[in-house]
Amino acid sequence: MLNNFSKTLQGLETSPYPKEPAIGEAELIARINWLIRLRWIAVVGVLFIIWLTHNVLDLNLPILSLTLIAIFLALYNFCFWFYARYFMFKKTSAVLVKIAGRMVDFQIFLDLLSLTLLLHFSGGVENPFIFYFIFHMIIASILLSARASYFQATIATILFVLLVTLEYNDIIPHYCLTRYIGADLHKNKLYIMGISGVFITTIYLSVFMATSISKKLREKERLLHEANNDLKDQDRLKSEYVLRVAHDLKSDLATVQSCLKVVIEGMVGKVNEKQFDMIQRAERRTFNLIHFVKDLLNLSRIKARRDVQITSFSLQELISEAIETTHIRPDSKNITLQINIPPSLPMVNADKTNLEHLFINLIINAVKYTPQKGRVQIEAEEEGNQILVKISDTGIGIPASDIPKIFDEFYRAENAQSVEKDGTGLGLAIVKYIVQIHGGKIWVESEEGKGSCFSFTLPKAPAGMNKRLFIRDQPEHTPPVRDSSNASREGY
Repeated sequence: MLNNFSKTLQGLETSPYPKEPAIGEAELIARINWLIRLRWIAVVGVLFIIWLTHNVLDLNLPILSLTLIAIFLALYNFCFWFYARYFMFKKTSAVLVKIAGRMVDFQIFLDLLSLTLLLHFSGGVENPFIFYFIFHMIIASILLSARASYFQATIATILFVLLVTLEYNDIIPHYCLTRYIGADLHKNKLYIMGISGVFITTIYLSVFMATSISKKLREKERLLHEANNDLKDQDRLKSEYVLRVAHDLKSDLATVQSCLKVVIEGMVGKVNEKQFDMIQRAERRTFNLIHFVKDLLNLSRIKARRDVQITSFSLQELISEAIETTHIRPDSKNITLQINIPPSLPMVNADKTNLEHLFINLIINAVKYTPQKGRVQIEAEEEGNQILVKISDTGIGIPASDIPKIFDEFYRAENAQSVEKDGTGLGLAIVKYIVQIHGGKIWVESEEGKGSCFSFTLPKAPAGMNKRLFIRDQPEHTPPVRDSSNASREGY
């Protein structure tokens, strides 16, 4: 209901990718959403009770007045829903917090007022539904601060006392539940004093207990949120460390490989057959190790969110570039490559380099693990404010037991290892992180021997947007790696 509101709050973060909203803002979004939904249920409940009392219980009550109150309840709930959906999310973050807090306060006040009016036209103090005030106090204690909750409890007390006082003094008419109550209890002073005392103490005790529990839960949630942020910071520091180490290793390994190639090509003199075989094995292992380090470097850079550039671009063009970049060609295995992307598909809002790397990994995997005369299909469609992409193949598939772990780092499915021995198991982990830092989701549907379908979502670019939105510079000691050859060594 409030997706636009929620996404606007997330978009106000300074980071180019969606971050978890601050606790206060996230709570406010949930409060408004929950209250509005709960009130629709209340409207239906009130209308049902009106029908029940009139048609089944045959109580002599002003049905028209009660129905008008239910309509009033529905109308102001619709106004809150409409404002939150189409106007509130356009405010700045600071203004949003203030408006949302006041909005919750005002909603609960109107609910208390509506309940008071409903009680007035349905027996007043004689109506056992007077204790429904307690539900509102519990809701207020969960959603509001302790001070605001006690304020709402005071409002409820004033409304209740005002109702019974006005009816007792015949200032307003009393609608007696004639077939339910044998006497006019609204004129019984002892009964009114007793029920008022129980009502008021119950109201404030409910608020005290609910706010105490809510306060403890919020404190635990805050501590968990801080602990989670600390873990994220530590993970980022670990990624930074791995990034530096992997970059240094890559440089040294590249030098070793160059030296070995010089020897293999005979540029430093002839070597015998046994020496040549040993050097060639060393060169091959060095080649594999370089690709592993490149994958580790890419994974660490993505987890550390380095070299981030958010732009709006055509997904069709990106896929074409990714296919051109890959050195594995579908036609070499007579594999049919189908690209089904509608011309009207909106542009995506993402980091082009990372996204190209994502497609390279998935396309190469699909081609590599699809047998001769198979098929690889790439589809994309608009789905709300996101783009849904599917890359499917008719390849070896993934065993059901491996699917839950397929996106884990360094994990490779057993049947994939039999097809391709060399593989780091980082390709799909990189794909997962790329999707996640764009605020999307990725999942796989597969059946062993019948193929796989990788599906993921990407953010849709705003209408008319076609320019660079954000750049995060990369430190000098970690230059960007755009070699796609590492992707060709990935696997399930």
